[in-house]
Amino acid sequence: MPRRKPRPDRRVDRLRSGGAPLGGVFGGTESGPDGDETYVVRTIPGTRAIKAYRCPGCDHEIAAGVAHIVAWSAHGGEEDRRHWHRGCWNGRRTRRITRRWS
Repeated sequence: MPRRKPRPDRRVDRLRSGGAPLGGVFGGTESGPDGDETYVVRTIPGTRAIKAYRCPGCDHEIAAGVAHIVAWSAHGGEEDRRHWHRGCWNGRRTRRITRRWS
């Protein structure tokens, strides 16, 4: 039986062609808990998380190398972005932001 030609890695081709913005960082927009505000949301994979951040949802540290969410107001600027644990971002509708960030 003849050997098949190896397939190229499609994921690498998609990243090179711009299928994933910011080198593997995926994003979109979401509405806020009250429905009035719109947020730009990006998922940061653990391989791209090179610094430690403080999560505004639980006020605990997000260690370097841990996948997390970065979000900011679509009407504001990127200087207002906050780094969240994925669970804290998903549960933000059921609890309030800690005092440190409000």
